Amino acid sequence: MSVAMGAGQILKQKLKNGEQTFGLWITLEAPTIAEIAVRMGLDWICIDTEHGHVDFKEVVEHLRAAVRSSTATLVRVQEVEQGLIKRILDLGADGILIPQIYAAEEVSNAVRFAKYPPRGIRGVGGERATLWGKALRRARTANDSTLVIPLIETVDAARNLESIMKVPDVDGFFLGPADFSASAGYPGDWEGPGVAEELIRIKDRLRERGLPCGIMATDSNNGRLRLEQGFQMIGLGSDCGLLIRSVSEMMEGLGRKPNSDVWNV
Repeated sequence: MSVAMGAGQILKQKLKNGEQTFGLWITLEAPTIAEIAVRMGLDWICIDTEHGHVDFKEVVEHLRAAVRSSTATLVRVQEVEQGLIKRILDLGADGILIPQIYAAEEVSNAVRFAKYPPRGIRGVGGERATLWGKALRRARTANDSTLVIPLIETVDAARNLESIMKVPDVDGFFLGPADFSASAGYPGDWEGPGVAEELIRIKDRLRERGLPCGIMATDSNNGRLRLEQGFQMIGLGSDCGLLIRSVSEMMEGLGRKPNSDVWNV
C-alpha cells in the first residue's frame, strides 16, 4: 500500500480487508522507541497516556518519529473528555483508544469529540494536524482517516455490548483482559476464572458484526493463538515489558537469575 494514503487510512483499509496487524504499546518517553517500531514495519503503535508518565510533549515526539510512515499512531487517552481528545488529535495522532467504557453513550461521545462537523463537534485548530493552519482543508477528509477504537475491559461493557456495537463510525474494539478480570472480581489476574471464555465470546460477537478486534499477546505462543482465534490487532507487548522479558531471558540463559525480589511485592 502507498504511504501517500496516510497511515490512518492504511490501517483502516487493512482492518476492513480482514488483515491481521501487529503493533507495539508505548509507555516510555523516548521517541526512539516509536522510530524503531516504524523501522521494523509495525502496522501501528499505541502511545499510552492513560497510565504512566507520558505527557503531551512526549506524545508529540513519538508522533514526529512516525511521521510520513505507514505505521499508524494511536493514543490511548485517559478518559472520554472533549478537550483531551481534541488536543491529542490536534497533535497529529491517527486515532484514539478509549479506555474503561461502560455503555454506548460513552462510545458515541468519543466519536463526536473525535470527528469534525457535521459528524461530530471537533474544533478546527491551527495545530500539527492542520500543518499549523496552512492545511485547514484536511478537516474535510479527517473524519474518514481518524480511528476511534474503544476498549472492552469491563463486565458492564460486555453486558451492554449489543448497544455499543450499534454506535456508528467505530473502527474496531480492543479487549483488555487484566481490567476485565478486575471488574469480574479477580484483580491482579490476566484472565481470571471464566474471563478467557467471555472475551472470546465478545470477540466472536464483534466479528459477526464485521467489527475488527484487538488484544495484547503475552508471548509469541499466545500471539499465534490470538491469530488463530481471529484477532486482527495483535499487540506484541509493551516497550518496558518486552525489555524486561528479553533481559530476563538473556540473564537466565547465561546462568544468572534476575533479581526476583524486585517483583515480589
